[in-house]
Amino acid sequence: MYFFLRHLAIINLGGSTVIAPKMLVTVLVTKKTISYYGCAGQLGGFLVFIVGEIFMLAAMAYDRYVAICNPLLYMAVVSPRVCILLVSLTYLYSLTTALTVSSCVFSVSYCSSNVINHFYCDTVPLLALSCSDTYIPETAVFTFSGTNLFFSMIIVLTSYFHIVLAILRIRSSEGRRKAFSTCASHMTAVTVFYGTLLFMYLQPRTNHSLDTDKMASVFYTLVIPMLNPLIYSLRNKDVRDAFKRFFKNP
Repeated sequence: MYFFLRHLAIINLGGSTVIAPKMLVTVLVTKKTISYYGCAGQLGGFLVFIVGEIFMLAAMAYDRYVAICNPLLYMAVVSPRVCILLVSLTYLYSLTTALTVSSCVFSVSYCSSNVINHFYCDTVPLLALSCSDTYIPETAVFTFSGTNLFFSMIIVLTSYFHIVLAILRIRSSEGRRKAFSTCASHMTAVTVFYGTLLFMYLQPRTNHSLDTDKMASVFYTLVIPMLNPLIYSLRNKDVRDAFKRFFKNP
């Protein structure tokens, strides 16, 4: 669990670093500009970390499934080698997705307005500025978004379906409480994160409101990375005990 949490923290830090500094500069200065290649780099970095977070949460759901449903086989099934493989595949796939989608978005012509109706370079507000046919990049964005969310959510939902069944089979209320507490933090993070992404990306362009999208984007680019440390730490007994020892010591 801590191995995956460490990489989730790295992803959250990377995603916030790509977005937050430039956003703060944009808010504070009068001249709100970003270069063409800077915008492309920001979009690519954002996609790397957002796709990485999607599948890291899926890997963590699988980890919780094995821990609760097959505890005696946990060290054999989720071995250090398997953990490294899952994390490596997550980073490799997120990088591939970012390169593909970014290439599609910046393959169209931008010859009209150069004012991005957003606080960072994202696919939908960028394609809204294009003066050429955006069918291919829009299809690529929708396909990758839908595919990533579908397969990662299948992993999450299947894992938690079996987790709930396993918890309900536990006879003692104390045992059920302990089993549920091991995955409650992850369930909270998954609900907030996936709910925001489903709202953002799985709707046709005609139904998109960029102002609404901007509000939703704040959640998964800035708010969720700030909430994750609180969600995972305050629900963890080891962390709570460490806090108690820290504040009790003079």
